[in-house]
Amino acid sequence: MALVRLEGIGKIFAAGVPDEPGVEVLREIDLSIAAGEFVSLQGTSGSGKSTLLHLIGLLDRPTSGRYLFDGMDISGLDDDGLSGLRNQRIGFIFQSFHLISYATALENVLLPGMYSQTPQAKLRQRAMELLDQVGLADRVDFKPGKLSGGQQQRVAMARALLNQPDLILADEPTGQLDSTTSREIMKLFHEVHRAGTAIVLVTHDEEIAAAAQRVVRLSDGRMAEEVKEHPDA
Repeated sequence: MALVRLEGIGKIFAAGVPDEPGVEVLREIDLSIAAGEFVSLQGTSGSGKSTLLHLIGLLDRPTSGRYLFDGMDISGLDDDGLSGLRNQRIGFIFQSFHLISYATALENVLLPGMYSQTPQAKLRQRAMELLDQVGLADRVDFKPGKLSGGQQQRVAMARALLNQPDLILADEPTGQLDSTTSREIMKLFHEVHRAGTAIVLVTHDEEIAAAAQRVVRLSDGRMAEEVKEHPDA
């Protein structure tokens, strides 16, 4: 069974003007992502990549079609149900890091655990282990302003992994990083993937995209191409 299965997914954004047609951003998207698979999404600006990522991440609902997450039709979930599923099974990593400026690295990593049933002491231990795993054991008390861009992205990765999600969604995670730091971050992505977590990564960088097991290309809101690059990546 696929972890993510999209069937005929479409998304129309309202025009904001009465009687004006909406803007169709995604059209008839059929896509399956297996548990533990590493997929990259590519396409020109405006092709629908980020919208598709938001739909996969349960941050928005499709206008048409069906979305099954681990066999569950998400259309039957209310907003609280979507939030709970998202919090426990999906981790997010963004280009601009989205760290809280006044919180330490450790506090930022602990954020997804606010609504967890896991004891806080256990979450704190896991957060410390994750920061050590991403090479920031000596930066746990540093706030984002004292960290480099690469270090901030490492904090964001640790935060995304706190609740041991089945799926990591990353939107241009190396977009603000230099080439050396980008390679270091991608090495961490591969470590996460080898540990069994599925990854969907949006990128404009051909080299970054080619590191995934499969490349999905979008054009004008439609799936234009699927390329299997590295089956054993």
